[in-house]
Amino acid sequence: MHDFLALAHERYSCRKLSDAPVEAEKIDALLDAAICAPTACNKQPWHAWVIESPEAIERLGGCTRFVFGARTVIAIGAKAEDGWVRKSDGRAFADVDAAIVATHIMLAAQDLGLGTTWVGAFDTNAFTEAFPETADYDMVALFPIGYPADDAEPGPLHPTRKDASELVSRI
Repeated sequence: MHDFLALAHERYSCRKLSDAPVEAEKIDALLDAAICAPTACNKQPWHAWVIESPEAIERLGGCTRFVFGARTVIAIGAKAEDGWVRKSDGRAFADVDAAIVATHIMLAAQDLGLGTTWVGAFDTNAFTEAFPETADYDMVALFPIGYPADDAEPGPLHPTRKDASELVSRI
């Protein structure tokens, strides 16, 4: 088990996956990490779809070019009406909850020796047409899951971070 900060620093957006299949136990572990993610009032207004049949992966190719050779992709959607809403301004938090779930998936993948990246660049209309069971959800992200290819490496912007003084204020 990794130390959390080491895990967070080691994780990168893996955009080159090998063709080695991912064991079902590891996909189940990613889903377990998603299920235990904290959500506002524990409402869990999200759903995950594990896209893994060759036919489904082919359909997914019509929605995005960012599959990176994955044989398994986890799609995460949020249902606004099922989430907590802040009373002061009516802001719904289902998308935030889904983002928390998605982050758990990314970090768990790194911990399991898997690679993934958050894919937001997909045609949501084409996705809903290809996967009609997702129609009632705001699709938040796709996660191609696999083992990093031997020559996979972080992108050139990965180590670029703003200084804490630009991001953090102490009041």
